[in-house]
Amino acid sequence: MKYDINILKGIHPGIIIERDLRRLNLSQKDLARKIGEYPSRITEIIKGRRKLNVPLSLKLEQEMGYETGFLMTLQLFYEIRLIENGRQPTPDITKLSPSLFWDTKIEKIDWQRHKRAVIERVMTYGNAEEKAEIRRFYGERQVEKYTRPANSYRIAYLAKPKST
Repeated sequence: MKYDINILKGIHPGIIIERDLRRLNLSQKDLARKIGEYPSRITEIIKGRRKLNVPLSLKLEQEMGYETGFLMTLQLFYEIRLIENGRQPTPDITKLSPSLFWDTKIEKIDWQRHKRAVIERVMTYGNAEEKAEIRRFYGERQVEKYTRPANSYRIAYLAKPKST
């Protein structure tokens, strides 16, 4: 399939893949099977929770009839658009202490895939600057979704009416 890349700059490649799967009457599971990938990986890309890498991009491009490099180009333009709009594909790791992530290399973290663990860890053990960076990166809604007061279970338990 041939596209004018200038029209599509800033669009996540998952949107194009999903649209073309419908056009080809092909399920995500069938596509994954054809290229030898896990169906969940295709779903994560389509939903924008995972970035494309070069080997996967090449497999998808070959199977779906895209020009070589098309999907990776879209991925790069999408990340550029995020940065231009004040969002980065990764948080500013200079503001995060490596000791928070003692069990892994901070440069290797998949910030979208491990969102819950990152938010919980930083909001529990981080300082004010680290918490502010996580709030800026993920947004207040996501932080609130994964942050729960330590005594919330106890409060919920005590709030239940007693049965007679």
